[in-house]
Amino acid sequence: MIDELTVRNVALIKEATIAPSSRLTVLTGETGAGKSALLSSIKLLVGERADAGAVREGADALEVEGRFYLRGGDPEGVVAARRVSADGRGRVRIDGRMGSVRELASGVGATVDLCGQHEHQRLLQVRTHVDMLDAWAGDAVAEPLAAYKEALEVSTAAASELRRVRELSRANGAALEEAQFVLARIEEVEPREGELEELKAALPRAEHAEALLQATMAACGALSADGGALDAVRAAASEMRGAARYDKELATHADVLKSALLDLEDVASELRDYADGLDFDPAELERMQERYSAIQGILRVYGPTVADVISRRDAAREVVEAASDGGLAVRRAKKAYLVAEKRLAAAADALDTARAEAAPRFSTEVSAQMARLQMGTATLGVASERLPRDKWGAQGPSRVEFEYRPGAGLSARPLKKIASGGEISRVMLALKVVLGGADSAETLVFDEVDAGVGGATAVALAAVLSDLANTHQVIVVTHLAQVASVADEHYLVSKTTSDVPETTIEPIDGDARVREVARMLGGSVTDASLAHARELLSGTKE
Repeated sequence: MIDELTVRNVALIKEATIAPSSRLTVLTGETGAGKSALLSSIKLLVGERADAGAVREGADALEVEGRFYLRGGDPEGVVAARRVSADGRGRVRIDGRMGSVRELASGVGATVDLCGQHEHQRLLQVRTHVDMLDAWAGDAVAEPLAAYKEALEVSTAAASELRRVRELSRANGAALEEAQFVLARIEEVEPREGELEELKAALPRAEHAEALLQATMAACGALSADGGALDAVRAAASEMRGAARYDKELATHADVLKSALLDLEDVASELRDYADGLDFDPAELERMQERYSAIQGILRVYGPTVADVISRRDAAREVVEAASDGGLAVRRAKKAYLVAEKRLAAAADALDTARAEAAPRFSTEVSAQMARLQMGTATLGVASERLPRDKWGAQGPSRVEFEYRPGAGLSARPLKKIASGGEISRVMLALKVVLGGADSAETLVFDEVDAGVGGATAVALAAVLSDLANTHQVIVVTHLAQVASVADEHYLVSKTTSDVPETTIEPIDGDARVREVARMLGGSVTDASLAHARELLSGTKE
């Protein structure tokens, strides 16, 4: 949801700020007043392409900044800013840090749908149709879709394994000989994980066992021999305990000496144990040195780590076994692949069935909203075509596309090939109402949705937009008084007539809003149009 939007130096706008309602906000004003500049600003913030020509004449750059509150996002919101200089260079900042246009598009841009007649609308992208159907169907499709995706992943992995095993089974000549050599070379050493680290820790002790034993025994003697350090400290402690009877300050020194004595006794004991554990075995030392050298040698060729060596050994073993197992590995892999494909086919059928059950109900609801919008007997259908197996993807095994039927007696054809701009806008509006809270977009921006609309259709359009605001933030550029009168927030876009024209955008309410709705009703403000405007705004007259 767009909480606030500030625009500087965009086209005729020097500076303007709007704070759209969380429900329905309308922008109205005379033709040419600059409403499109505000829409261009929103496009910049959601990651659309920048045009240096949009920079206000005389300015160095345009700047657009907005605060967005995203569903499930940071409760303090996200602040996005975009700057485009007159020479075409751009800069993006997201929450104060440098960002990219791609981040804008995938972040806040993913929550905003621009629904103008001339926009690159999601509705005209066939790949989005199945997502809309699935979102509306909810768990009825979500569960079989998840099962299908899992089965597709398993089948893809099984196919990859089959290709790999087949490739291994074809190894012969030089490739097989190399694998046999590698396998024999590594199995001759047969290193294990952690062995090298163990040898690195043990070798210095084994190589210097005599020196270690000599040093340890010398230290033990210095501590424990008659007249050694233990006897001296014991005697000193005894003297201090005796003297402490006459001067209690010496008791502290006695305690320190007693503690030191205990520590020295522990050290002496541990050194004796260490010396007992030293075992100078020339044969074992030679074995360890040879083992260390062998592992280092194999690492230099097939390393750099033992894990790399083991992986190389396993790969070589697979080649040798595949070439000599009479095709057993290939048969196993093929069986696993066929089982995975059978499971995938069943999951694909279940997914298609779930969508086929949801599609007519979805079409009925969308078509009912289209009828509300005075589209006569026009309907929206859902066509599904099973794709060849090699075309199956994460969305499913079938191509789902919306088809538009302009009238009951006419044929249905792909929406993008038959519907006019105005029809597409109203179909999009009908879809959004039906999707409700299941729609991934939180903010809908409509431009020219009311093109060529009047009379009863205008009243119906206002009612549908009002309903849509129950589940979305809706921002509409409109020329219809009926739409403007149901808005929760109304902004008037106007342009000064000075030598350097400037567009201003101001929120209006009270008498100012009555006068603007009156102007929209009749092109000029009269007593009759003012009365009619008051009736519309009060909800007493359609």
